[in-house]
Amino acid sequence: MKKHAKELVAEAELVLREIAGIIKRRGRDILVDYPVTPPQFSALLALRKLKNPTMTQLCDFLSLASSTVTDLVDRMERNEMVERIRDAEDRRIIRLKITKQGLKVVDAVVEQRRIYLTEVFEDIDEETLQDLLRLLTLLRGKMQQHVEKSKETRVD
Repeated sequence: MKKHAKELVAEAELVLREIAGIIKRRGRDILVDYPVTPPQFSALLALRKLKNPTMTQLCDFLSLASSTVTDLVDRMERNEMVERIRDAEDRRIIRLKITKQGLKVVDAVVEQRRIYLTEVFEDIDEETLQDLLRLLTLLRGKMQQHVEKSKETRVD
């Protein structure tokens, strides 16, 4: 990689890290108004995406220890945002299901995030936003490909 390209990559990494930090702080500010902590919210998003995972699957997805995830799930279950359900085919397996209350919290927080981004982007023209979305989608795809390639390399 040429020196100039390395400098661009370094600058891109810094900008992405700063954006991630801003989004994380704003997300925490939004969560103050809801009965959920940032790690619980991450777990709720994962539960919504994974569709009734086992505890092991949730741990793997969040890259957290089972004791940490068990504590998160216990608290969310007490707050009626998650429920443990027995697998229909194998009663030994416990699956995690996000409840209507949990979905309401996720939907409300995501809506607040969208409102925030609408305010951030309000003076940016539609064409620029489309370009931004195209580039972010490209970046996400490249990153997903890299993850998949890394998994294949570890398995081999």
